[in-house]
Amino acid sequence: MTSHLDPMKRTVRLLLVALLAGIGSLSAQQDVMISQYLFNGLLINPGYAGSHPYTSSSLLHRSQWNQFDGAPTTSVMAIDGALRNNSMGVGLLMLHDQIGLTTQTDVSMNFAYRMRLGAGRLALGLRGGLSNTRADLFSAQTTDPGDPNYSENQQIRQSAKFGFGAYYHMQRLYIGVSIPTLTALGPNAQTTIPHMLTTAGVVMKVSSGVMLKPSVLVKMVESAPAQLDLNLHALFQEKIWLGAGWRTGDAVVGMFEIQVTPELRIGYARDFTLSAIRDYSAGSNEILIGFDFGQGISAKRSPRYF
Repeated sequence: MTSHLDPMKRTVRLLLVALLAGIGSLSAQQDVMISQYLFNGLLINPGYAGSHPYTSSSLLHRSQWNQFDGAPTTSVMAIDGALRNNSMGVGLLMLHDQIGLTTQTDVSMNFAYRMRLGAGRLALGLRGGLSNTRADLFSAQTTDPGDPNYSENQQIRQSAKFGFGAYYHMQRLYIGVSIPTLTALGPNAQTTIPHMLTTAGVVMKVSSGVMLKPSVLVKMVESAPAQLDLNLHALFQEKIWLGAGWRTGDAVVGMFEIQVTPELRIGYARDFTLSAIRDYSAGSNEILIGFDFGQGISAKRSPRYF
């Protein structure tokens, strides 16, 4: 209910709901981004597949712009593992994204060829999958009940998506470059906006029981200014991560992750919006549950750094 809000706040909410209701008809489609990509690397780079000797899985849910009706929600399931003595990696990624009346479901397979390079490994990855987008137009609240644009329910777009990435990592350092969605093919596929993502991070020991991990992500999109993510995490006693991040023009992020057992980890992130929408939203929340398993888990002597 919004009866207690002043006229300006009611207007902002109504405008946002109208935007969310119509966004499914836009001709361009963008990639989903989350705050806990540091421990869910398969989402942003197919070359990440098989970067650990064990099998790694995770479930993540993100609720964005809390307090707004029809605000975006995102759910991600990822699982990947190494094959043939770590020379290959495969991964499955499932994503469900909802914003207003529009839902998008993506399922993709990821393959990485891994090779030794110096003290680390270089992986070249490919992604291929299917995307299904639909709009529940009958749920729209319109001023004109006879509007022909809303006369048919569940408008569906289906397409095949392809992307690629390169990922180099050592035990305490990683660098990656990727375009998760380079193109989408299909008779009614939406135009894609390729995002080029460059990531890097390093883990440093600062004292007994304390490690620091600074990291950066640069997102570049055609005809738009580059977006920069700066993050700093601290690892205490090889069990608890505490971190903070800054996303240019968007949000400040607080994060933590607990390594409950060598196999199980639980993470949480909270975005505090920096844009004008902060006056009407309490921010965004993410929760992540990760579970690592398989034969390689017995060799997991050190915590998971990335």
